[in-house]
Parts: sequence; C-alpha cells; structure tokens
Amino acid sequence: MDRTPDEKLKLENQLCFPLYACSRRIVSDYTPYLKPLGITYTQYIVLMVLWEQDGITVGELCRKLYLDSGTVTPLLKKLEERGILTRRRCQEDERCVSVWLTEKGHKLKEKAYPIPDQVCGCMPLDEEEAGTLYKLLYKILDQM
Repeated sequence: MDRTPDEKLKLENQLCFPLYACSRRIVSDYTPYLKPLGITYTQYIVLMVLWEQDGITVGELCRKLYLDSGTVTPLLKKLEERGILTRRRCQEDERCVSVWLTEKGHKLKEKAYPIPDQVCGCMPLDEEEAGTLYKLLYKILDQM
C-alpha cells in the first residue's frame, strides 16, 4: 500500500509502536512476580539463560539475549554483588569471561517456577496464536 509521507509518520501506521508498547506492558506484568525475588525483568532473563546453561561466556549471553555487553555487564555486576552469580576469566583465553550461578542463584530457580504460568495468564492469546507470534518475532530478530 502506497502511503503519503504524512501517513507514514502516523503512530497508528507504525508496526514498531505496538511491538514497543506490548513489550513494555509485558515487562510491567512480570514486575509483581519478580519483585519478591528481588530481581528485574532483565536480570530474570539473564538468570533464565544461566539456569539453562551455567558457565556461559558473557559474549554468548549477550548473543542469546540480543543485548550488548554495555547492558549486560552492569546487570552481572549487580547479581554478583548480591551473591547470585560469579564471573571468572576463562583459562584458555583471559579476554573471555564466563558466568556461573552460585548456590543462591540455583535456589532462585525454584522460586521462579510459577512465574511463566502466572504471566502467561495475562496474555489474551491461545496456544496457536502465541506460537505464531513467537515465530514471527524471532523471524524479525534473526533478520535484524
């Protein structure tokens, strides 16, 4: 569809806006469930990666989360200060840093088990719609 320059600048014609607004809303929906654990949404997604693959490098963590090291490093530092994880230089390559959960970090996983079901109930999508959206969003992420 051809649109005029003015139409192209209307908020209602931007695909990026509902993606942005939904993202903010979803993160907000997580807050009451993460607050008792003392973590933010971004710290939560870091922990989810570590619960799946403990000892991952910072670079790989950044790739998995689609975040840069300037965003991830301060998060890791805060989680380390709280005793949730540790960072260690890789023996093979001193420039490489790996991230490891502490016992406290592993225990947080048990407390986080109910969160996906609690938040999923906030989304008005059936399983098929959620699957389609998931595939489309990763298609966009992987192309960018």
